[in-house]
Amino acid sequence: MGRKYFGTDGVRGLANTHPMTAEMALRLGAAAGRYFRKDKKSHRVVIGKDTRRSSYMIEAALTAGFASTGMEVFLLGPVPTPAVGMLARSMRADVGVMISASHNPYHDNGIKFFGPDGYKLSDDAEIEIEQLVDGDIKLASPENIGRVQRIDDGLGRYIEFAKTAFPRRRLLDGMKVVIDCANGAAYKAAPTVLWELGADVIPVGVSPDGFNINEGCGSTCPKTAAQAVIMHKADVGICLDGDADRVIMIDENGVVADGDQIMGLIAGRWCDQGALAQDTLVATVMSNMGLEKHLRGRGITMLRTDVGDRHVVQAMRKGGYNLGGEQSGHIVMSDYVTTGDGLIAGLQFLNAMMQSDKPASALAHVFKPYPQLLENIRYTDTDPLEVASVKVAIAEGEAALQSNGRLLIRKSGTEPLVRVMGECEDATLLRRVVGDIAAAVKAAA
Repeated sequence: MGRKYFGTDGVRGLANTHPMTAEMALRLGAAAGRYFRKDKKSHRVVIGKDTRRSSYMIEAALTAGFASTGMEVFLLGPVPTPAVGMLARSMRADVGVMISASHNPYHDNGIKFFGPDGYKLSDDAEIEIEQLVDGDIKLASPENIGRVQRIDDGLGRYIEFAKTAFPRRRLLDGMKVVIDCANGAAYKAAPTVLWELGADVIPVGVSPDGFNINEGCGSTCPKTAAQAVIMHKADVGICLDGDADRVIMIDENGVVADGDQIMGLIAGRWCDQGALAQDTLVATVMSNMGLEKHLRGRGITMLRTDVGDRHVVQAMRKGGYNLGGEQSGHIVMSDYVTTGDGLIAGLQFLNAMMQSDKPASALAHVFKPYPQLLENIRYTDTDPLEVASVKVAIAEGEAALQSNGRLLIRKSGTEPLVRVMGECEDATLLRRVVGDIAAAVKAAA
């Protein structure tokens, strides 16, 4: 059965437009509350959010929905997404909720659900919640309406938790670090963690106003942090996204390293230390062929999944692997966290710098990537991938690349976009093939 409201990462859309309205958030909260509250015992939900103005509206609506079905509601305020997974588990909650559209602009928002184990909900659970949303939701009796309270130390708990991922007796003394928080959920937590570990911190994107999240900063716009690294002669830069579940690194020369490079570094180090479970890294179909070739040379297997960190985590849990992620910067380290955590991944990189006594530039580029090209084409009502001319263009492109590269054409799970991605050792051929397919998609859209 397909999902009606949930995409690849929760429910997401344009704020104040279906399905991202206060009314829908209230019903989602009530439906999730009814799904998790299957008896008369006390049940808990923890709710976090990012810094979008609409997050406050959605928080209030979700809170009302959960309380109306008898759930005890604990409000965390602005915290990173991984903090919600961690606190849902540590506070023995039945469910955790993060209100965020991640790397999207301020006008979008989303709702992500975590189970009591701190992991995102399964497809089956989301489908059952959807069915409750569209049905008659049984409300609690007046004496059983849930209480609501704020948890003032939720952020502090996450800060202390994040520091446990860094060696206890090691400090970042003498290291100058640019941290770009994208004016998002980690604007307090990330600089504080780095400062408490002894770094000389240069904060960027730490003045949220409800509208500037991810705007000209963060992991989707690393040039701002790169400029700060050069200007302040910093040793390294860390770029988070709006909800801090992804990271992009910047070396001392202002050169960007994506999630593939970070995963390549961590996988190699963990393998050398005997800490990489089954000598396997879980990545997605978007990860560069150069990473796969590099890992193979190190005796490391790379297992590919569909796009989306939830698919990465599912494969990790099924196979017993402890490292996975995406090229976009979602890095999942199950020894520490249940979902992507940009700050903890960044701390792994800083620890590698300290242990090796090497500059960021020597660690941030562990393999030579194949030329890769990605085109995003926005569409309206018509599905371009079902149009005959697009199918022909894709077939011709695949024939042209043959065994020298690969194509990945898919619809985004969070936005009305068709993503046309290609890789090939021949950059000229790659540009032609991707350009022809993108042109066909645009004509059909």
